[in-house]
Amino acid sequence: MAAPVARRAVVPALRTSCPNQGCLFLRLRAALAVAPFVFAACSRPAHQPARAHAPVIDVDDFGDTLRAPAVPPARIVSLNPTTTEIVFAIGAGARLAGRSQWDSWPDSARRVPSLGAAVRPNVEAVLAARPDLVLLYASADDRPAAARLRQAGIPVAAWRIDRIDDFRRAVRDLGALLGDSARAATVVDSVDRTLARVRAATASLPRVSVFMPTWENPVIAIGGGSFLDELITIAGGRNIYADLAAPSPTVALEDVVRRDPDVVITSPDGRARILADPLWRGLRAVRAGRVYAYDTTVVGRPSVVLGAAAVSIARLLHPGILP
Repeated sequence: MAAPVARRAVVPALRTSCPNQGCLFLRLRAALAVAPFVFAACSRPAHQPARAHAPVIDVDDFGDTLRAPAVPPARIVSLNPTTTEIVFAIGAGARLAGRSQWDSWPDSARRVPSLGAAVRPNVEAVLAARPDLVLLYASADDRPAAARLRQAGIPVAAWRIDRIDDFRRAVRDLGALLGDSARAATVVDSVDRTLARVRAATASLPRVSVFMPTWENPVIAIGGGSFLDELITIAGGRNIYADLAAPSPTVALEDVVRRDPDVVITSPDGRARILADPLWRGLRAVRAGRVYAYDTTVVGRPSVVLGAAAVSIARLLHPGILP
């Protein structure tokens, strides 16, 4: 999700010290691409080819045709924090047979066996979990794993969730794949109601210009292609990098100073780094102390907490506007 780091030996997207799945989504935007794979529906417990008449659900972000399985999958491996959260929200958490090391929400997810990395996963570990459905993040790095799993007869579905509409689509697709479209619709409706409440509360308020960095060296900003840009707007703000189409473009600090945001909102760790670095004193918002830390338990994940994230950001930009 992020561009390579110029003056460090690591890419923020792949840092193993990433403290929560929120920062994983803010940093996993490197080297993304899509490739075609065939999604085959399956029955329990044997993996069998999709029937020709199985109804088509959608096409995922690897270009796979998703078809409704004859029997809902009983053993799911989800190597994408967002899809893991969605599976629990739909009420199918008990069917999870494996997750990635980053999947820690809800708390029940921690009781699911960790199979390691979310990107470039250990295919042997996934196969050992005997899944009848594997959910991946639609990164180019996951393309070989998807191919190997498909060759082993295991259905794979992958999504790249950058926008709120991507989240809605993934929930509905998963609801159909897991045999509970009604519960999936309820999840989407619940998130949308909260987003609508925040949008209505901030609609008449002055727009606060916002800079939202996900990393400081190099400076990586939230751009117009991110769900976080949408949340800033819903919360009564104006993202100073909304004009850049990428979800998380690399920008120059001098350009941030030129765009002169009213506030900076970032993670608690990011806030501490910015306030401790004299280079950031060139920013008016920093000198004025308008560097705010968002709640990392809800902000940063394009998942079932999107509504809570909008509330959290709105409270930073317009204190007292929401109870």
